[in-house]
Amino acid sequence: MAKRKKTPTRRKPKASTSDVVGKPAAPGRIASKWRKHYARLVELREHLLQRQMQQAKDAVEQQPSFSSHMADAGTDTYDRDFALGMLSYEQDAVYEIEEAINRIQSGTYGKCELTGKPIEAARLDAIPWARFSATAEKQLESEGAMKRVRLGPREPLVRESAATESDDEG
Repeated sequence: MAKRKKTPTRRKPKASTSDVVGKPAAPGRIASKWRKHYARLVELREHLLQRQMQQAKDAVEQQPSFSSHMADAGTDTYDRDFALGMLSYEQDAVYEIEEAINRIQSGTYGKCELTGKPIEAARLDAIPWARFSATAEKQLESEGAMKRVRLGPREPLVRESAATESDDEG
């Protein structure tokens, strides 16, 4: 029986950020009027991806340790939950930025997705990933189609029961 020679198995190289997220389109494919917005969106995306990597690293490092004091353990847990919440929020922002980059590449950037009319230049300067004109977004918000983060109802800092107890003691 002849022995077969083992061929060394090649491992694939680790994926880079550009492999996962995609490489930017060649500047020649981008309309000249959108190049400034494209460069800004790519820069924002890279910045957010770097922050996400750092926040994920921080969240892992902030594993709650069993502190000798409950308040310390609570602070550790809060810090970790806060970092994970920010990571989730920024993932949404990266998605919107990527969609805007895709719209630039497909030639639909700067057009309102509701009306098909051009989005105001000042709005795109302020929010380069905007999908709707200001008028269309107001309309969507009034119809309840756009959800905004809302704060809960305000409550007094001192609860009534605590205030009455201090009055009874005095």
